Amino acid sequence: MDRIFSHEPHSLYLSNVIDYLILGGGSAGCVLAARLSEDAGKTVCLVEAGRDISQATMPADIRSRYPGRAYLDSTNIWQQLKARMSAPAALRRYEQARLLGGGSAINALMANRGAPADYDEWQALGAQGWNWEACLPYFRKLETDHDFGNSSDVSISALHGASGPLRIQRTAWTRISPFVKAVLDTLKHDYPLRADQNGAWEDGTFIGSIAVSAGGERIPTSICYLDEAVRARSNLAICTHETAERILFDGRRAVGARMIRPDGTHHDIRAGYVIVCSGAIHSPALLLRSGIGPADELAALGIDVLAHREGVGRNLMEHPSIAVSAYLPRAARTPFRHEHHEQAIVRFSSGLPGTVPGDMHGAILSRSGWHSVGYRLGTMFFWVNKSYSRGRLKLKSSSAFDEPEVDFAMLSDARDLERLKLALRLGAQTLSAPPMAARLGTVFPSSYSPRVAAVAVPGAWNALQRGALSLLLDIAGPLRASLVRRVVTQGVTLNELLADDTALTQFVTRSVGGTWHPSGTCRMGAADDPLAVTDARGAVYGVEHLHVCDASLMPSIPCANTNVPTIMIAERIADLLRGRSSGS
Repeated sequence: MDRIFSHEPHSLYLSNVIDYLILGGGSAGCVLAARLSEDAGKTVCLVEAGRDISQATMPADIRSRYPGRAYLDSTNIWQQLKARMSAPAALRRYEQARLLGGGSAINALMANRGAPADYDEWQALGAQGWNWEACLPYFRKLETDHDFGNSSDVSISALHGASGPLRIQRTAWTRISPFVKAVLDTLKHDYPLRADQNGAWEDGTFIGSIAVSAGGERIPTSICYLDEAVRARSNLAICTHETAERILFDGRRAVGARMIRPDGTHHDIRAGYVIVCSGAIHSPALLLRSGIGPADELAALGIDVLAHREGVGRNLMEHPSIAVSAYLPRAARTPFRHEHHEQAIVRFSSGLPGTVPGDMHGAILSRSGWHSVGYRLGTMFFWVNKSYSRGRLKLKSSSAFDEPEVDFAMLSDARDLERLKLALRLGAQTLSAPPMAARLGTVFPSSYSPRVAAVAVPGAWNALQRGALSLLLDIAGPLRASLVRRVVTQGVTLNELLADDTALTQFVTRSVGGTWHPSGTCRMGAADDPLAVTDARGAVYGVEHLHVCDASLMPSIPCANTNVPTIMIAERIADLLRGRSSGS
């Protein structure tokens, strides 16, 4: 176990009672540790199952401005975690971070907030005090927006922060790839290029907002919040390589947690307040192991029921995704191989009944992978920005070493299926438009399938396969479409899908992926809502001194990459715990 102490080892960690015990050092946990330890009179212990990531120890694959390999390194993720995307698809690996900084240490760096209506919806669903007006100050607090934070225009500066830990910028136009520029030019008549993805909520195209340092490097929350000054605080301990097996209670009051080491040995940490920040997969799993959840399911596993809460593990949400890709001739490829790849986005409204404005998102990728094949492919990667399908997770056993059963049930709501089909058609129409066709090679449907993920893993054999395919793509000429059909799409062509709605439905259902945005499984809600797990302060119903703080609190999924909304949640929960927010 790694332990980081700013004073004599063990004096804080082995004290009788820690004031705040934070279980999980992901994006939210690091924020909470930094903010709660600002009060020198309170002791804080942050525990993470994975390894530490600091400014000094951050490896090159994580530090990189091109975030292509970090999530493929099995030492960075929960190696045994699998999930079912949609019926009847098989289980597949589902990458979730297992290191200090969590998703912010391996994600695509995107830094967007979603629609103001997302947060008004949270309040309407019972999370009192979580409307847009209440959340905006915390979005501003967390960021230093390099482009808009110091604007002289009051209407702009009112939306942006200028002194927060997370530095946000947009890629300079001179570094946007020829492929991305061509897509933006093709879309401009229906979706004009707008300045600020985090500005007014409207359809259009945008240069994506990303979170990077002034030097263009990744800045996980384990670095931008837990900087050297914060780590030096005498009231803060950071412990890594330890997993919370279960929460300890005295009656119904949380008093600490039983920790388990990789060798199976245990020890207990006592605390005045326990805050679970283990993410939308592992936070509900920890509650379930601790006796909080559906009583019949817990009893069936031999777990003593402490609080019957039907909602634990339910309301599981994701952004279902599909993609359209194209071979890039040399002139269309980015000359900046290490530049961020998700360079621009298109936000659009499906117009389907029962949907909201801006309910669809397309990431316009200058390259489709960190490797040689990915460098030769440009992609429009679409997802349903406001999804309505709901899945759930259950425990397989009471053991902390057994990952839960995870079923996202994507596309179980027909609106999500129809909108992904619509997105695929938009991608095909865009990349096959005459101005684009003159610049691109073969256009084909794609997804982040288990086969694609397996080939992307670093290694000599994979490198040999990728190198051979890259060479063939470059020299195939008129045979390229046949090569793509046989090797890449395994017999599927875009024209065939667009001509046959049944085939398109089957392809999308079979190929749908996620975006690594799990959320909602310990959702906030009103006390009389039987499926709510916590109140608006993140306090778990039915017990005392136990809180949750991460994306699992979200009552509905925001129209955004979920990392920045999760950081916002942690900023606000920290103030609620300290009694500094109007929602307290």
